[in-house]
Amino acid sequence: MKCVQRFLRTTPVLRRAVWPLAASAVVVISVLGSIEPAAADEDGISFWLPGTFGSLAAVPTAPGWSAISSYYHTSVTAGANVSAAREITIGQFTPSVTANLAANLRATGDLFFLTPTYTFATPVLGGQAAVSMTGVFGRTSTSINGTLTTMVGPFTLTRPISASDELTSVGDLYPMATLKWNQGVNNFMVYTRGDIPVGAYDANRLSNVGIGHGAIDAGGGYTYFDPTKGHELSAVAGFTYNFKNPTTDYQSGTNFHLDWGASQFLSKQVHVGLVGYLYDQIGCDSGGRDLLGCFRSRVAAAGPQVGYIFPVGEMQGYLNLKGYYEFATDNRPQGWNVWLTFAISPPAPGAPPPQTPLVHK
Repeated sequence: MKCVQRFLRTTPVLRRAVWPLAASAVVVISVLGSIEPAAADEDGISFWLPGTFGSLAAVPTAPGWSAISSYYHTSVTAGANVSAAREITIGQFTPSVTANLAANLRATGDLFFLTPTYTFATPVLGGQAAVSMTGVFGRTSTSINGTLTTMVGPFTLTRPISASDELTSVGDLYPMATLKWNQGVNNFMVYTRGDIPVGAYDANRLSNVGIGHGAIDAGGGYTYFDPTKGHELSAVAGFTYNFKNPTTDYQSGTNFHLDWGASQFLSKQVHVGLVGYLYDQIGCDSGGRDLLGCFRSRVAAAGPQVGYIFPVGEMQGYLNLKGYYEFATDNRPQGWNVWLTFAISPPAPGAPPPQTPLVHK
């Protein structure tokens, strides 16, 4: 326990950056609806962003305020089954006639997040409580191109399908609360977060920055962290419940997600490792626009990460770069995404001043 406390005192920004970074990441999934139109979830807009949590997710943080800013870029493609759901939604064609769509979807997104976070010094149920609020601003671009063949009675008609849209605006607000406990090298966490649907949203657009409805997500996590050897392994699982979209009278199904991260600390300033996620929709969608049946999406991904801790005046900073490549995709676009995050925080009590080296070998 003492060795853990010593390490945590010398690396406050890293500890405080991990879960606020996760909180800022969650907002992206609302934007991925515009970036990743899909058959599962309403127009592919799922509240949860796979990869929200990563390394050190359950490790308690230093008390006080911290600020996290992140840049996110994603690029994805998909085939006809994903394109069809979005084409129906925006009114390009109606499924009331026999139709065959051969189309491809391409989408990109460049998003910026800001997450102010406050960690309480007073224990709650023997653990450490923290709250945050995430906001997002950015640009998304989506295009669908292909051909549509329809059969009405004895007649067969073929016409090109082409639609594109881009939007630069603000997204929803995403509050989050966590409670964490430390027992030596073992760390535990429970969390809950929600969606306040105030972002730019139009049911008839290909690209949106808000999801148009509320949602709530809850779960728990575990981190094994041995600071003497620099070994770390984290896993966080949870479930998302989506409320009905009042504009479309549509309700997305329940989702399960599992995020993981593993890293090795080369020093108290630098760590490298792997991150990954598994996302699976376990409940069917329902409502007036559920025209394609019970499509359930799933995806897995993995990729590298690197983090670096450094002094910033009297504060401490943390940079993290991580990337994901998606595979095992079902009823979702597939692609890759990259995060670059900067966190800043005051040093924890007992930490060395910023003017002195953070690590002594």
